[in-house]
Amino acid sequence: MKKPETGAVLHRESTGAYLCRRLREDWQLYTLLIPAIIAVILFHYVPMYGVQIAFKNFKVSKGIWGSPWVGLKYFERFVNLYNFWDIIRNTLSISVYSLVVGFPIPIMLALVLNESRSLRYKKVVQTVSYAPHCISTVVMCGMLILFLNKSTGLLNNISAALGMERCDLLNQPKYFSTIYVLSDVWQHAGWSSILYISALSSVSTEVIEAAYIDGASRFRKVISIDLPSIMPTVIIMLILRCGQLLSVGYEKVLLLQTDLNLDASEVISTFTYRVGLVDAQYSFSTAIGLFNSVINFMMLVFVNWFAGKVSETSLW
Repeated sequence: MKKPETGAVLHRESTGAYLCRRLREDWQLYTLLIPAIIAVILFHYVPMYGVQIAFKNFKVSKGIWGSPWVGLKYFERFVNLYNFWDIIRNTLSISVYSLVVGFPIPIMLALVLNESRSLRYKKVVQTVSYAPHCISTVVMCGMLILFLNKSTGLLNNISAALGMERCDLLNQPKYFSTIYVLSDVWQHAGWSSILYISALSSVSTEVIEAAYIDGASRFRKVISIDLPSIMPTVIIMLILRCGQLLSVGYEKVLLLQTDLNLDASEVISTFTYRVGLVDAQYSFSTAIGLFNSVINFMMLVFVNWFAGKVSETSLW
């Protein structure tokens, strides 16, 4: 007697029965997922309970449930701040600048290393470019402050030796975004290129050999073979980066921030830090954080939809 096809069996099998069968067959693999699932629930979903204080006049003595509802009061307060648009502009300028400059460099570095024929040279470059990623943010900012010091900084000493005037770069608002972005590229470009190097390693050697036999140059091989092969990875990473467009980390900005460059360095995350932790305005800071998260989520959905329209790659 001929056995029914697998697809027919799955079609007649209910969803609940199918899931139970998979759990019985692969229970060891699902057991390994339990710690990760617990961590996600504890640190990502349970804290969502506190988001409601963005809509309440939260008092510690009354607790979350006992605090009165105020609706969108704190959202309106944030939008009506005198420096609201300055904060948004600073956040967007740093994020877009970092995206335009910092996103392509790891891709180019991966392509260059992939084309290197010297294994020793490739290892040296990888080691040198990966090393800054291991430096903590505090140490990195301390190095920048020392290098950019007007009196004793390395850059100003070189400028003075060349007959140029010393410049207090860190305290000038117009240079803050450039300092932030270029130092971030130097610190993370090598580490970020690992993903693209891994994607390039999956390119078929037969295709590459066929291209060289047909007379393709190395540049043509990069354009016609390497880039298309890593394009799905590039699109996914770009979608994720666009979903964090308003999420500029507060640590580095706060450590490089001074009273003189505040006009260019005050971003949403540092403002939230001051309001929430320094001034203890918990409801106001939660409202700002929720506002930021909603905008990022909307941007993620839009960019993912657009990527799905123009290509075959998207998150969902």
